[in-house]
Amino acid sequence: MDTTTVFPMIPAASKSLWFFAIISLILVGVLLLMVWLAWSMQHVRFTVSNDGLRLQGDLYGRTVPLKSLKLDEAVVTNLSTDKEHQPKWRTMGTALPGYAAGWFKLRNGEKALLFVTDKTRVARIPTTEGYSVMLSVSEPAALIDALKQQSAP
Repeated sequence: MDTTTVFPMIPAASKSLWFFAIISLILVGVLLLMVWLAWSMQHVRFTVSNDGLRLQGDLYGRTVPLKSLKLDEAVVTNLSTDKEHQPKWRTMGTALPGYAAGWFKLRNGEKALLFVTDKTRVARIPTTEGYSVMLSVSEPAALIDALKQQSAP
């Protein structure tokens, strides 16, 4: 007569379950962050008002006061040919193919706050605070003109 006896293992301590719960929460948090970044990349916008230039988007959005913008030095640039102002190092930001947002060091050593998707249409606006703002918009000259009109007395 063949008999089989099964001996189950003692269940793991609750510490193991806590480990999986914590890892799961971290993964869910990272997933939510990635979904939010993907959404915010598609919904970045720039608003010109009496308050200044408001950059609405991901983590690096802010309002730059009009008085901080050097509008007489603002230009439209093509980063494909303007080698001096191309981003070289990301210091704190997002750098994905076709999307750069956040703080970067440029090839000329300057610090810049970028929201760039199309390198061929970029408004580059220096500030009095030691950095430039570089924004991809369909009409960069119109953005610069709107800022100049807003700052006119």
